[in-house]
Amino acid sequence: MSVGSMETDYLVVGAGAMGMAFTDALIDHADVHVTLVDRLHAPGGHWHDAYPFVQLHQASLFYGVASTALGSGAVQSSGPEAGLQERARRSEILAYYDDILHRRFLGSGSVRFLGESEYRADGRSHLVTSRVTGETLEIDVRRRVVDATYLSPTIPATTAPPFGFADDVAVVTINELPMLAASPHSYVIVGAGKTATDGIVWLLTHGVAPGRIVWVRPRDPWMLNRAVVQPDPVVSLQLAVDTMECAAASRSLDDLFLRLETAGVMLRVDGSTLPTMAKTPTLGTWELDLLRAVERVVRLGHIERVTNREIVLDDGVVPLEPGSLIVHCAASGLQYPPMVPIWAPDRIRLQTIRAGFPCFNAALAGYVEATRDDDRERNRLCPPNTLPDTLASWAGMQARGTVATRTFGAETDIAAWADECALNPARVRPAQRADPVVSEAFARLAAVAERGLERLVELADPPRPRAR
Repeated sequence: MSVGSMETDYLVVGAGAMGMAFTDALIDHADVHVTLVDRLHAPGGHWHDAYPFVQLHQASLFYGVASTALGSGAVQSSGPEAGLQERARRSEILAYYDDILHRRFLGSGSVRFLGESEYRADGRSHLVTSRVTGETLEIDVRRRVVDATYLSPTIPATTAPPFGFADDVAVVTINELPMLAASPHSYVIVGAGKTATDGIVWLLTHGVAPGRIVWVRPRDPWMLNRAVVQPDPVVSLQLAVDTMECAAASRSLDDLFLRLETAGVMLRVDGSTLPTMAKTPTLGTWELDLLRAVERVVRLGHIERVTNREIVLDDGVVPLEPGSLIVHCAASGLQYPPMVPIWAPDRIRLQTIRAGFPCFNAALAGYVEATRDDDRERNRLCPPNTLPDTLASWAGMQARGTVATRTFGAETDIAAWADECALNPARVRPAQRADPVVSEAFARLAAVAERGLERLVELADPPRPRAR
């Protein structure tokens, strides 16, 4: 049922991390009106459905919107991560986005929020239907539609297990672990990524003996040492130097990651197995120690089905102990749609630009949209990148991100904005450049950057963006 129409300059579809970061930077640098649409009742995207004990796997300052820091930037003074910057929890992130929406966005008069609503295009018409009333608004978009859902992740709470199971098999998502009515005989953790490692760490820190955990790991993962991904120019420059030096000297992709491991950049759970997965979330060394305590690891591919007696996998069958609980941590998480130009005639499709850090990339796109007039120039400054999965795609992401950073960093205004943006993992403020340690790190990076970049390109053979 149609109830009328309204006008806006930008229609941003998706109020998750990238939609919020783009909108924030856009209204900060342009006198425009934005209508923000989301199928949920509040901003925050997948954080609404994330497991209750989840934390950012990166420092809080790297997440959120450019105008307002998430957290205080405090360095932890105690606990297993003493010396590293704080990492926000789910409740803090949701409260932060709620504050950004109401105080910053709605309070400015520049943003309208349509929550609990679905967007669809019908020819040239832009329609938003309320999931509460069923009523539809036609939105007259004067400038742009912005697709902030192009890279939306999938998570266990909203994704069915990718395997079949009998009715008498106990299966839960990771979200349900803190709400179990009774303790199972054993926990079968299904998945190899950050969600699975978080689940195992939570169980172990709550007193579950390692012998009660079975870890079904279809692929072994490489993970980044959290200590080398910090909001500190010396740390971030050293990470860049190590990456390029290891790339320049590497003989193969495996050799690259082994060199990065020796340099303290990469971590792997099992030192006797070469990982094939490189989504590379960060991991604390204390978490690594806990994960290594789990010895019952199943490496027989993905689960096909589970009966009350056995787990059937791609490459074999293992018994299922009576009283076992299957914990679904196996959603794909990161998404890998085709790389397409961010600015296209029909809409803006938000994607990563430099290596990783989606919030900074979306904020950068918002700044460039606000300060440049030509789509060809915008696409030149902000070429699309992808998130990593394999070793080759990680190398390709690093190569493309390095080239993109050089390109947008050559623009005086963008460089100045980026160096003041806390979301930027490579931020170096002007006053910090005079520090001799920072200057030396820049010199080391300059000496190896070209050789490292050339080798990353050779190792990755990265795909090219295609028109859409």
